[in-house]
Amino acid sequence: MIKPLLARMQQKHRTVRFPRAEPALPERFCGKPTLHAALCPAECNECIDVCPTGAIHKEKKGISIDLGRCLFCAQCAQNCPANAIQFTRDYCLAARNRTDLILSEQETIRIEALDKKTKSLFGRSLKLRQVSAGGCNACEADTNVLTTIVFDLGRFGIQFVASPRHADGLLITGPVTENMRLALEKTYEAVADPKLVIAVGACAISGGIYEDLPPVKNGADKIIPVDLYIPGCPPHPVTILDGLLRLLGKIE
Repeated sequence: MIKPLLARMQQKHRTVRFPRAEPALPERFCGKPTLHAALCPAECNECIDVCPTGAIHKEKKGISIDLGRCLFCAQCAQNCPANAIQFTRDYCLAARNRTDLILSEQETIRIEALDKKTKSLFGRSLKLRQVSAGGCNACEADTNVLTTIVFDLGRFGIQFVASPRHADGLLITGPVTENMRLALEKTYEAVADPKLVIAVGACAISGGIYEDLPPVKNGADKIIPVDLYIPGCPPHPVTILDGLLRLLGKIE
């Protein structure tokens, strides 16, 4: 017993101070993009051509990025000759509505917390059943790491459970393949009402790089209703945690 205690004393405090303090993000982190339509040449389509998921669109009013399809690979920013697209360090990317993830120069992402009645049910204790609906394990890994001592998801009253019958909602990753469609539907039905559904990652939101392939259903909301979208490929654990806490009204 003495050796573990001495080891913990040497390691000191290992849990991140987020949300009380800004998180330490990796140097290569790509957060919410900023768009400058005035810098974008009308005849240039470099960003559209290099985007692997077709997340970028150009219209008369300017350019827009669908964060629900964006892989945050930053190829668009690297290939833009006018620097009209730049990725920031802003990790707050979650949205309640799918359309709110379509970002233009004038628009920002705003997430509304649950209504007072629903927040009173889930605000102190939220049990989630994680469903990997054909994912590559990247989003699953960044979700699982939230349960480690570094992020300590349980300190906010949020826990992952083994059975949907013990859960308050589902956290879904992956593009929802045909082989997982029925399993997802049955898992959703097994969760008692009222319940929440959270789609994590580009695949769970839109199908990601697998969009429109025959075995893929193009995201969770094509099968069941979704209450929170957390974009990324994969989203950083802080982005996932930030979305969950804003949904529960723990961050404003």
